[in-house]
Amino acid sequence: MPEKAGKKPVLQELRINRAWCKGCGICVHFCPKQVLELDERAKARAAYPERCICCMMCELRCPDLAIEVIVDTEKGDRS
Repeated sequence: MPEKAGKKPVLQELRINRAWCKGCGICVHFCPKQVLELDERAKARAAYPERCICCMMCELRCPDLAIEVIVDTEKGDRS
């Protein structure tokens, strides 16, 4: 994930396609900030999006391609 001029990415949107999610929990397991959880239907949901550090682990590990992390590098702070 490229960063512009030393800016850290900021979460713009965490998209979860619930129709594609099979509830395997891989995204929940790999999230270092416990942003995701499985709901009562065993589908992934962003329970704490404010914790997201845009590491993309959920998107990269999802076997169903059901998660998309949309980042905004323009709003990020300089490191």
